[in-house]
Amino acid sequence: MTLLPARSGPLRRRTGAVLILVALLATIASLLLPTPAQAVDCAPSPDTGCLQGIIKSSDGTPAPGVTIELSGQGDEQTTETDENGRWGFAIEKAGSYTVSVDGDTLPEGQFFKNADSRELEVALYDSTSALFPLTDDPSAAQTPSGEASGGDKTPSPSGDKGEQAAQSGEPQSASGAFSWQRFWQQFASGIRMGLLLSLAALGLSLVFGTTGVSNFAQGEMLSMGGMLAYLFMSLTGNLWLAGLITVAIMAAFGYLQDMTIWKPMRKRRLSLMQMMIVSIGFSIALQNLFQFFFGASILRIEKRTPETVTILGVTLTVQSYIAMGIALLAVIAVGLALKYTRFGRATRAVADNPALAEASGINVDSVIRVVWTVGTGLAGLAGILLGLVLNGVAWNTGWSFLLLLFAAVVLGGIGTAFGAFIGAMIIGLVVEMANIWLPGDLKHAAALFILIVVLLVRPQGIFGRKERIG
Repeated sequence: MTLLPARSGPLRRRTGAVLILVALLATIASLLLPTPAQAVDCAPSPDTGCLQGIIKSSDGTPAPGVTIELSGQGDEQTTETDENGRWGFAIEKAGSYTVSVDGDTLPEGQFFKNADSRELEVALYDSTSALFPLTDDPSAAQTPSGEASGGDKTPSPSGDKGEQAAQSGEPQSASGAFSWQRFWQQFASGIRMGLLLSLAALGLSLVFGTTGVSNFAQGEMLSMGGMLAYLFMSLTGNLWLAGLITVAIMAAFGYLQDMTIWKPMRKRRLSLMQMMIVSIGFSIALQNLFQFFFGASILRIEKRTPETVTILGVTLTVQSYIAMGIALLAVIAVGLALKYTRFGRATRAVADNPALAEASGINVDSVIRVVWTVGTGLAGLAGILLGLVLNGVAWNTGWSFLLLLFAAVVLGGIGTAFGAFIGAMIIGLVVEMANIWLPGDLKHAAALFILIVVLLVRPQGIFGRKERIG
């Protein structure tokens, strides 16, 4: 009975340390983050008319930095969409105007669903909107320019969260039929998605293998990595330096997580169900903190329009190729460390039988502490790379990928690093290549359907081992 008060002092000090760190990071973010651009302000008056709209990607995220041109009635104007995807022109003479969008400035993997220009009748003391819906389907045709009616609302985007196919910069020909060019384009996008997912899935699998905890806050580690990269990119202006600082901070955050939250719970012998519920609460708390300090806007780590490179008919951005290379090197490094280093052998021993590992002289708590550190650092790196490839990161980016991470881990075999990698590659390919035959809204559903089938046929996953219960 006297042990609890004796341990409460160190526990309070550790909890206080992590709270101070979180508060410090939040204060830095609130003071140093640039203020998001405000929506275009055009108030109709007897002498002014407004022509405006919002451009969003097919997944519903704003498309900043898109160039819009206006011509007509002897007036020519050019503007760009702001951080919220808004654009607007003030018109001083009523009449017919043509609004066109520069397709080269669209986000990666986005194409015009209908037309790239509109002809509109604009009246003074009135507000007119033009719609430019986008799609992630490269076979979608760009139809001839049409007219948008006054007072239209913003487009209702289709598609869902996730990585898109690479942009070609030119309107695609109309074709709903299967094409090998599109097949290989989607295949390359699937490889890219799988490599990026595998980083976060590795951390999730290692934590489960050594502790048995299903960490539902792993998605928020991904979001935090992207947001911190955005913060330090705005401070340093150097993407590589910002990435290194972010990964170091995320690894330290993982270390503090285990020291202040998970280790005390293990010492108190809380059940895995209780620890899972704590991870869910931690995830929700982090989401609200992200939204409070960073807002709901899309944060672009790199604001420049990415360049594209075509290899063997497959077009991807330079950032995509670099991200794939970094992810592959990180995965190989983790795999070699687990197989050939002393710590790797200790990690595998703890994952196989913690009690026997401790009896043989392995410091189980130290192994778990390093696993949390490495796992969180890998998730932060995945957040950076996804933020670059997706051309932005938001407070709920990680949450939208969480089910895919669990699907990858379960498919490959829970607790196995190699299984997490193979599972992530399969899920990435399924998600991207499902777009060839299924609507964009269903591509994540296809991956989750595979998860259900695997659980019914082989619950232990592809590389998992059967265990006898009872």
